[in-house]
Amino acid sequence: MKEKFLTWLRAAGVRAIKTVAQTAVATIGTGAVFAEVNWGMVASASLLAGVLSLLTSVAGLPEINAAGTDGAQTNEAEQGGSV
Repeated sequence: MKEKFLTWLRAAGVRAIKTVAQTAVATIGTGAVFAEVNWGMVASASLLAGVLSLLTSVAGLPEINAAGTDGAQTNEAEQGGSV
């Protein structure tokens, strides 16, 4: 049970960090277009995106298959096999 939780936590954490980074880049880019980056808004939007990503991960992570392994291994479709 603990191993499955740690696997989930790792996958959810990686997904949340990617979401935070993507949100920060998008918010900074939007602010740069308007000639002023509001760093408080960048931090707030990025943090909220990370929290929402973790909450969404509670419903399930496609990176984790039924066996409980993380997404380091590719599935047959990604390797060019038939589905």
